[in-house]
Amino acid sequence: MTSPSPVDAPVVTRFAPSPTGSLHIGGARTALFNYLYAKGRGGKFLIRVEDTDRERSTEAAVQAIFDGLSWLELFADEEPVFQFARADRHREVVETLVQTGHAYRDYTSAEETGALRDAAKAARTTFESPWRDRDPNEGDPAQPHVVRFRRPLPGQVVVEDAVQGTVSWSTSDLDDLVLLRSDGAPTYNLAVVVDDHDMGVTHVIRGDDHLNNAARQSLIYDALGWTRPVFAHIPLIHGPDGAKLSKRHGAQAVHEYAEMGYLPEGMRNYLARLGWSHGDDELFGDDQAEAWFDLNGVGKAPARLDFDKLAHVNAHWIRLANDDRLAKLALDVHLSRGHALREGDEARLVRAMPFVKDRAKTLLELADQTVFVLAARPLPLSEKALGFLAGEVAERIGRLRDRLALFASWDVFALEAELKAFAEEEGVGFGKIGPAARAALTALAVSPDISRILAALGRDESLGRLDDALQQTK
Repeated sequence: MTSPSPVDAPVVTRFAPSPTGSLHIGGARTALFNYLYAKGRGGKFLIRVEDTDRERSTEAAVQAIFDGLSWLELFADEEPVFQFARADRHREVVETLVQTGHAYRDYTSAEETGALRDAAKAARTTFESPWRDRDPNEGDPAQPHVVRFRRPLPGQVVVEDAVQGTVSWSTSDLDDLVLLRSDGAPTYNLAVVVDDHDMGVTHVIRGDDHLNNAARQSLIYDALGWTRPVFAHIPLIHGPDGAKLSKRHGAQAVHEYAEMGYLPEGMRNYLARLGWSHGDDELFGDDQAEAWFDLNGVGKAPARLDFDKLAHVNAHWIRLANDDRLAKLALDVHLSRGHALREGDEARLVRAMPFVKDRAKTLLELADQTVFVLAARPLPLSEKALGFLAGEVAERIGRLRDRLALFASWDVFALEAELKAFAEEEGVGFGKIGPAARAALTALAVSPDISRILAALGRDESLGRLDDALQQTK
């Protein structure tokens, strides 16, 4: 069976992680690029878990990958494929290659293979198995052996890569790839080709650390008479210093970015722009990304992680986010920090969001900005806070409290006008009122303007805090 031409067929992309750890930022960007390319063309985005390394693959890692993709809201259009479960199909294809002469059984022992490799290295030649050109009937399939791909000699492998351009290799520089190990386990390059073909994948978009694999995989496609997919090898992500991304650069796994308070839409926007460009556009939503994304916009140089730019992008999406949603997310941060949930907390957070979200770059900062909202009464006032409420200032705050108690509208703009009118009647600038009111209402916690504090806290909570503070001054 020959797969349809990638040019004519509906676009099908895939993200194929190995479940040996968490979903890292580089893998997340690869998944996003595959997702955007497929969605922008009315195609399908698939997920394949490459779990053939049984010693390192774990259920926890599989779940971590799915959790990361779910947080990023990159959902596959079909149920995920697990590579290990397809081993029989892989062996079936290998047998076809053997029967057609494109593969052969190699009975050389591991020790003999090692010695031959060392000799080839010393002679600066490519390792060749002695079984490559021997009569296959000399071997006994019941005996331990591997199956190798018989690469064409001499020859060139040419790949027209959608990102890297034309790339070629001499087949003389490649050895005969092992397709099946001595225990019958299929190898990576063979399994990838079979799975991509069977899944109908038309475009293989992956990191450029896989570029050399494209040479071997292309030869297998050709030997099977299958149409090659379009290959697109994207540069890796480097740290801010230009070096390969590592632990010293900070967060690497997607869940770490979630814990640092980034929004998924902020991460998608930033990752889409990391190594790909659409003119000078920096801030764009999912619909725009899907419409704009194309492989010719992917650069050939490694992208550099820039936390300042990520914070800028995330701040933009926090400003645009729904207040109810932000309140729930901020509450989650507060609860993770040990806050005991009280009645009215979420409602106060929702009221506070319009006044604080413009000043936050992450959800952690949003939580910092809203500590005053969730403080339990009575607020313990420090000596500094009590200092703002000393003497006649306390009497003035008392008069403000009584005036606010009679105030009908608790709208922020009406409150702002009322505070201004009160200061004029008192014959003082608001600077003589604001610090004391802030101390009474927030215990000097980080907070917005007084009218916004009052609007966020609500009538009953505001008056109660003013009463508590005045009581502490006595």
